[in-house]
Amino acid sequence: MKNLFTKNRVLYLITDRTISGLTHTEIVKKAIDADIRVIQLREKNMSGRELYKEALSVRRLTMRYRTTFIINDYIDIALAVNADGVHLGQKDMPIKEARKILGNRKIIGISTHSLKQAVDAQRAGADYIGFGPIFKTTTKNAGSPKGIESLIEIKKHIKIPIVAIGGITAENAFLALKAGADAVAVVSGVLKGDIKTNTRKFLSIIRNVK
Repeated sequence: MKNLFTKNRVLYLITDRTISGLTHTEIVKKAIDADIRVIQLREKNMSGRELYKEALSVRRLTMRYRTTFIINDYIDIALAVNADGVHLGQKDMPIKEARKILGNRKIIGISTHSLKQAVDAQRAGADYIGFGPIFKTTTKNAGSPKGIESLIEIKKHIKIPIVAIGGITAENAFLALKAGADAVAVVSGVLKGDIKTNTRKFLSIIRNVK
């Protein structure tokens, strides 16, 4: 995984039960079948016990098909199910402390919304950053769109992989990738409608970025 973003541009799926109408496990089954190989489980409403069971089910699938599995926020659950890593927000545990718990072999990504946050994350030892929202998004309240120009500027200062997030669609993913993103994180663009059909559109775009 730590080399995955640097060698190939990637479609990074974030699960959402509300948008898809499916369980996380059902989403992941369809995503893997559609050839998505980096998946983040994001869940805000389950109890810890429920989330553990769901994460364990997802982990079994991702292990079987060699798919990178990231858990949003929950370091304890990521460790308990042996996920590949965790994705943190700006209000979550600091990267330095998370690294002490997870060790050097696990992936730590962090959401960033400014150049300063991105630089700080890199210095703290993040394996990748999520940067955005690049475009307007209704998936979560992440502030005003940063735009392509901000992504270009971030790329000048950041050496670790950058995952563009926020309002990414099949129509604008190419712009984010050309601006320097190593991956595009998608929720609605894949989960609304047929997952396989939507994924094929994104993968076709990714393969054609030079």
